[in-house]
Amino acid sequence: MNFVAPLTAVDGWETLARETRYEDAHLLVTTEEVRTPAITNPRRWTVVHRKPAVVIAALTADGKLVLIRQERIPIRDTIWEVPAGQIDEPAEMEPEAMQAVVLRELQEETGYVLPPDGELQPLGSYFSSPGFTDERGHFFLARGVVPSAEGHAHQESESILDCRAFGGSEIRVMIASNEIRDANTLSICAQLIARGFLGLDS
Repeated sequence: MNFVAPLTAVDGWETLARETRYEDAHLLVTTEEVRTPAITNPRRWTVVHRKPAVVIAALTADGKLVLIRQERIPIRDTIWEVPAGQIDEPAEMEPEAMQAVVLRELQEETGYVLPPDGELQPLGSYFSSPGFTDERGHFFLARGVVPSAEGHAHQESESILDCRAFGGSEIRVMIASNEIRDANTLSICAQLIARGFLGLDS
């Protein structure tokens, strides 16, 4: 997988060995021997390497957050979440290319687009579960989104059943009632609230 760090020392982290356990188009599972900055004796750790992703907070002109309702096979459930998508090639990590991924995923999954007077802003990144995977989500805010005349273009592998825009008070209730419970959505909502883009009483 092109996104996996090479076997070199970086900032005191030294990967001494890496053994592949499983690999497909979406992930790479390895067992690695690593020397850390704080522990000189090497440690063995199983790591799930995943491609990075874009995670999108799509806000309408009236400040509502667009969510999709999607079936998720690993948890055998259907949940409300923000749109997101993997970055397939290292070249797509360049700022302009990553923004193109954001706009493509937004339209494909929600049927919304960013108009010429809209705003696209990066909001940092996060790690979904750093105890076992290096998967990293890059947050983007798309402000002023509008429904596209073409509608959505879901991929065959996706099972998106609904798409709606929710006000801040609805989002608060959905979080408090555990209706929103995926890491992407909870994390990007925290960013939106911290930066003043989403008010939970609106």
